[in-house]
Amino acid sequence: MTTPQLIWLRTDLRVQDNSALAAAMARGPTVAVFLLSPAQWQAHDDAPSKVDFWLRNLSELSRELAALNVPLLVREAEDWSAAPQVIAELCQQLQIAAVQVNEEYGVHESRRDLAVAQALDALGINFHSHLDQLFFKPGSVLTKSGGYFQVYSQFRKVCYQRLHSALPALIQHPSAQAPLNIASDPIPVAVPGFKPPSASLRELWPAGEQEAHKRLLGFADEQINYYQSERDFPAKPGTSRLSAYLAAGVLSPRQCLHAALQANQGEFDSGNSGIVTWINELLWREFYKHILVGYPRVSMHRAFRPDTDALVWRQAPDELAAWQEGRTGLPIIDAAMRQMLATGWMHNRLRMVVAMFLTKNLLIDWREGERFFMRHLIDGDLAANNGGWQWSSSTGTDSAPYFRIFNPLSQSQRFDPDGSFIRRWVPELTGLNKKDIHNPAAMGGLFGMTDYPRPIVDLASSRTRALAAFKQLPHLAPEALA
Repeated sequence: MTTPQLIWLRTDLRVQDNSALAAAMARGPTVAVFLLSPAQWQAHDDAPSKVDFWLRNLSELSRELAALNVPLLVREAEDWSAAPQVIAELCQQLQIAAVQVNEEYGVHESRRDLAVAQALDALGINFHSHLDQLFFKPGSVLTKSGGYFQVYSQFRKVCYQRLHSALPALIQHPSAQAPLNIASDPIPVAVPGFKPPSASLRELWPAGEQEAHKRLLGFADEQINYYQSERDFPAKPGTSRLSAYLAAGVLSPRQCLHAALQANQGEFDSGNSGIVTWINELLWREFYKHILVGYPRVSMHRAFRPDTDALVWRQAPDELAAWQEGRTGLPIIDAAMRQMLATGWMHNRLRMVVAMFLTKNLLIDWREGERFFMRHLIDGDLAANNGGWQWSSSTGTDSAPYFRIFNPLSQSQRFDPDGSFIRRWVPELTGLNKKDIHNPAAMGGLFGMTDYPRPIVDLASSRTRALAAFKQLPHLAPEALA
């Protein structure tokens, strides 16, 4: 007797190495569904470029699934409160015996899946969730006292021990099933409330597993060996540019890990330092998703460190707007922000630099920056974005100490020494030499030759202001964070 299966696709838009898809197809004739949830996406500040990327990848995925004779249906659940009814009705219509999903970890995602599972259980339909976007299930990597790790280096050490003893295997590609008498739905090219991005942005991020694997293999073959030495220089192609594909689940972290290990002759924490550094970045991604589960407050706009909730942030709408629009008068800050606005992506070193500038030099709430990033990043990911912002603002787990404040001028001189990145994104400074381009305000009267604004803040006095604000916080014992 066959048991019809439904795979509910979310941020796992691929056929290869897909835990839920493989489980579904192993158990019976399978149908796939994707829910359009524009109100929920807006509530989560998902970027129009990211929603567009999902839709473009769905079109590619529909063709890949068709080769397996798996129809892809599209249904609408305006927000996730409608998901239980929509999924239940579809299951009844198709006489589905079980729904297969890959786990997701935010508070809203967990509540949604619990509600769907309960609705299906009332109908006698099974709901199975699978570990897929992580190496280890949250709650399985714990301290000796049984708590979630709060320090990345300690978490990484345990992960390495686990990976050495049991490397997560790639899942075998499913074989095509017998054709079903169900037609796939057309994939919409846009959804209400999300303006499609420019053609130039789309060209930077081609959709589909084939493109994702091409990028992964190209990085593993050519660039990963130099990752440690070149990843901090935004004018160089030193990073993988795979984050959008990982965030949408077009690539799995297992695929990334196996590609890295193959390039490193099977070594984790020895061998090429560039490869080891990149594997560590995969584990940073893992760490922040575990934090989402262990400390749910971080996905509810709360600081990981509760003592920092008492920090008095400035209300400075004009300065916030200048930061958002790339007109702060600090060239490296403005270049980074303009890169994000134009491409949906920002170099990781610069994400830290602009975040520290907003939260320390401007003393503006990190949540303003977190929200703005999510609204513009094609690779926006709740866990990684929140983790990065809280690290930079000294409110999070394993965060930079409050007195560590990047100087954007020295960061610019160190990581864009020739000013190449600045010239690319701040063309009004193209004519300046490689010394003056980092700090045109220091040129005095000559500065009037360009349309570029003067700095909106004095770096030295604003640093002093930030230190004073943080020193006002009450001391909190570490055990109170548990």
